[in-house]
Amino acid sequence: MRIISRDGDRALAETLGVRREIGLSLLGEPAPQPGDYVMVHVGYAIERVDPAAAEESLALWQAMQAHGSDA
Repeated sequence: MRIISRDGDRALAETLGVRREIGLSLLGEPAPQPGDYVMVHVGYAIERVDPAAAEESLALWQAMQAHGSDA
């Protein structure tokens, strides 16, 4: 997910048009900032994700959706 905005250890994040409020407390410092990508599990960011890798993964997911795959 990409961080949209941040307020302390909480953030609004989005991926593929879905927005969620997530916790950032598991990542430590420096905290992710708006524009950063994170891996989210059960409402918490658990890992920072390289922007190029995140964008490539999102593009592949969108391509699968466009071709009717439910993988």
